[in-house]
Amino acid sequence: MKIIQITDLHVGQEQEDTYGVDVRANCTNILQKAKALKPDALVLTGDLCFRDAQRGIYQWILPQLEALEIPYYLIAGNHDESPMMAHSFDLVDLLTEGELYYKEKWGDWPVLFLDTSAGYVSKPQLKWLEKRLSKLEDKVIVFMHHPPIKCGVPFMDNKHSMQHKKQIQKLLYAFPGQVNVFCGHYHVEKVIRSQNMLLHITPSCFFQISQQYEHFEPDHRRIGLREITLDGDQLMSTVHYYKGKKLA
Repeated sequence: MKIIQITDLHVGQEQEDTYGVDVRANCTNILQKAKALKPDALVLTGDLCFRDAQRGIYQWILPQLEALEIPYYLIAGNHDESPMMAHSFDLVDLLTEGELYYKEKWGDWPVLFLDTSAGYVSKPQLKWLEKRLSKLEDKVIVFMHHPPIKCGVPFMDNKHSMQHKKQIQKLLYAFPGQVNVFCGHYHVEKVIRSQNMLLHITPSCFFQISQQYEHFEPDHRRIGLREITLDGDQLMSTVHYYKGKKLA
């Protein structure tokens, strides 16, 4: 099975100044690049909206996704609003007390989708996660927007990292098998091993952030996606980069 992960689109309103980046062109481009890889599913891991969640932006993205004719899964980032997203993409049945988290099964792989749009994992969601993990044994895939650990990206670690990380770390580290986490938010490409967790941070479709500085500093404006292949018990992951678009 092949899955494409796309994250941090940051789509703005038409004619909105998005720091000189044509985020709408980037969005349509990355979706076409994803389609060309012929995936079985597409996962968008949050920050679909530029700054604030807006129904009009979701309504613009929706037909772009539908035109692909590929099953897709969505979770919210800190620039999204989960109920608005759920209503815009007909996912209301997946809402739990205003949060968008749920489970799937891909072959032998259990898959959990978490909602960190508030900047942390809520207590009800932690209880749900604990219950789900208690029923599993050897492996699990988790999609979430925020990385659940610090990642060696000074600006993001110091200014925009997940809150209350120890609560979710406790659950993930206690799992007896391999935890494969796929996230975004940091606008970098990185893979980190932390105890039984292998964390994959996927680059943004907006711009990438330098991993060297305490202050905000863009690294480059290429956009990326992650190709995930599940073959039996084997999980393989590759990032593909493409040229980003500038506003005319």
